Amino acid sequence: MKALVVGSGGREHTLVWSLLQSPKITEVVCVPGNGGTATLPHCRNLPLNVSDFEGIARFALVNNLELVVVGPEQPLAEGITDYLQGQGLKVFGPCQAGAQIEASKAWAKALMVEAGIPTAKAIAFDDEAAALAYLEQQGAPIVVKADGLAAGKGVTVAHTLDAATQAVAEIFSGKFGAAGSQVVIEEFMTGQEASVLAVTDGQTITPLIPAQDHKAIGEGDTGPNTGGMGAYAPTPVVTPALMERVQREVLEPAIATLRQRGIDYRGILYAGLMITPAGDPKVVEFNCRFGDPEAQVVLPLLETPLEEVMLACIEGRLDGLEIEWKPGAAACVVVAAEGYPDSYPKGMEIAGLDEVAETGALVFQAGTRLKGGSIVANGGRVLGVTGLGDTFEAAIANAYTGIDKIRFEGMYHRRDIGYRVQGIAAG
Repeated sequence: MKALVVGSGGREHTLVWSLLQSPKITEVVCVPGNGGTATLPHCRNLPLNVSDFEGIARFALVNNLELVVVGPEQPLAEGITDYLQGQGLKVFGPCQAGAQIEASKAWAKALMVEAGIPTAKAIAFDDEAAALAYLEQQGAPIVVKADGLAAGKGVTVAHTLDAATQAVAEIFSGKFGAAGSQVVIEEFMTGQEASVLAVTDGQTITPLIPAQDHKAIGEGDTGPNTGGMGAYAPTPVVTPALMERVQREVLEPAIATLRQRGIDYRGILYAGLMITPAGDPKVVEFNCRFGDPEAQVVLPLLETPLEEVMLACIEGRLDGLEIEWKPGAAACVVVAAEGYPDSYPKGMEIAGLDEVAETGALVFQAGTRLKGGSIVANGGRVLGVTGLGDTFEAAIANAYTGIDKIRFEGMYHRRDIGYRVQGIAAG
C-alpha cells in the first residue's frame, strides 16, 4: 500500500515515519515535505502547494496512492477532504464543515454550549469598540483570541488590562489577516493543560494516550507562546478515571452534536484541556488534526499500525478496532532558530544528525530543507528530538542526549521540558 501525506512540518515527518513502520506501507509521498522527509527511506517529496487540491488528486490517482493523510489545519479548513473524496480517494481528516471546530473559535464555542461540554465562558465580537468596552467591564486576567486560524499565535493570556487591550487592537489591526475578523474573549482558567487526541469514524470516538506540551518559549513556561517547545506522553495528569470523564463529558457529546448538525466528522478530534485545581476537565479549544509536537510523542508509542487506525476511521469500523500501545514514555524537545517565535534567520547548516541515531533518540525535522546534500534550517521550529524510555526520566534524558549531538548556529531549546513529571514512572 502507498500513501500520501500533506504538509511540511514536524508532525508530517512523524506521520510519514509512523506509516513506514508498518510492513504494509511500501512508499509514502509527502506534499511538499521537508528535509527530513526528503532523506527518509521509502519517502519522496512532491513540490506542490498544500492548497493545490487538483494537483494532489491527479498525482495520487495516477500513482495509485491508496491513502491520503492531511496534516495541517489550513487545507482541511479549505475543504481538501471534500475535494479528494469527490475524486474517489480515501482521506484521513475531517470535511470542511467539521474543520470549522478549529477554523472558528466562535463556532466551536457555540457547539460546546449546545453539547453541554465544560469550557470557559466566552463572547465573540466583530467590533473593536464593543470588545474593548467588555474588557473594561471584565478586567484581567482574561484570554483574548483571534477567531480564525493563526498558526498557534493568535491567543493572548492577558494578566493585565493593558495587555488585553493591546491584544484586541492587534487582532483588529489585521495582524492575523482574515483570522482576525472576529475576536473571542474568554474567562481565564487555572490549572494544568493537557492534550487528548482522539480518532473517530463519526460514530465511535477513541482517545489516544494523553499528552502535555510546553507552549511558552522560556524555561519555567515563561515568555510568549509558540507553536510548542516540547511535549511528553502519557501524561499522568490525565488519570484513567479522568480519561473516562473526558470521553463521557467532552468527546462523545462533541461527536454526537456534530452528527446532529449533519456533519460526518472522521479523523482526529483534538481536545486541548484545562485540568482545574479541583480535577475537572474543561475544553480550552478543539483542533481538527494531530498536534505538533504532540504527534512526536504519541505516535512513537503506538503499537497498532497507523494505517489500520486511519482506515478504520475512514471506513466506519472503528468500533471493531482495539488500539494497542507500547509500554513506557516518550518526550520531545523542540530545537528552534534564534529569535523564534519572532523573526529568525534561515539557511544554517545542521550538523550531527547522523550521530543522534546512535543515542536511540528520534529526530523529526520541521523547519528544514535539503540543500545540495546538506540539511539546512528553514523555519522557526527546526527539529523535534524524541526520546523513549521505561520512565519519563529515561525518555527525557534520551531526548537531551540526542540534542547534545546536534549543532547549528544560534540553535535554541529549553532544558526543562517535562519538569512536571521528572521522577514519575510511566504507566
